[in-house]
Amino acid sequence: MYRVTIRFYEELNDFLEPSRRKRDIDAVFPERRSVKDLVESFGVPHVEVDLILINGESVDFSRIVADGDRISVYPVFESIDIGPVTRLRPEPLREPRFVLDVHLRKLARRLRLLGFDVDFSPDRDDAALADIAEAEERILLSRDRQLMMRRKVARGLYIRNTDPEKQVAEVLDRLDLRGRCRPFTRCIECNEMIESLDPDVPGGAEAAGIPPGVRAWCREYYRCRGCGRIYWKGSHYGKLVKTVEKFLPGPRFS
Repeated sequence: MYRVTIRFYEELNDFLEPSRRKRDIDAVFPERRSVKDLVESFGVPHVEVDLILINGESVDFSRIVADGDRISVYPVFESIDIGPVTRLRPEPLREPRFVLDVHLRKLARRLRLLGFDVDFSPDRDDAALADIAEAEERILLSRDRQLMMRRKVARGLYIRNTDPEKQVAEVLDRLDLRGRCRPFTRCIECNEMIESLDPDVPGGAEAAGIPPGVRAWCREYYRCRGCGRIYWKGSHYGKLVKTVEKFLPGPRFS
């Protein structure tokens, strides 16, 4: 039998039973196992972990746990330099891109509104999501804890909140992304970039399908490069501005 003492820090305690939170846990198991396997046996996805110390030494997920080990498990550090220790996840991406599971449609649309590259489809299973996260180096966002434990998933966040607006704030804060927001630069429907549309090009406004009533008062239009959707600053734009300002207080959009 192997006997170890393990402790989880900060938000990793969210995954534990209340009786095990913020305290040393005495664990007993019958056979050799990696520290990754041990950590996930407590329900903590590996993508949520950035640093593991065994007897004060930083180790990677493949380290085999020994009898009597003392193990400390720390969460993701996105904006803190933790020095020359063994980071367990890849370095943060220069341009974060996401793939979301089928239950996070509203979060996907809000992240696109803020300018982030978000791959979302309502008909993907867990295997497809893990494949996309690995092949395209996307950060997987999900409320499915088992999905986050798949080996192919190198980057990911288990979303704790159920309210879409709180989910956006959670992603921005945990990944330190507020400075990377570029609102109104991406189509919320298909995820492609949008570009200015010149209505003075002969036939341009008519070909784009802009209603005559809108052309009578509006001179500023945008078109999605992918699906061709046309955007202008009508009444719906004001509602979108208010949504953006919930996450980015201060800026104003004319």
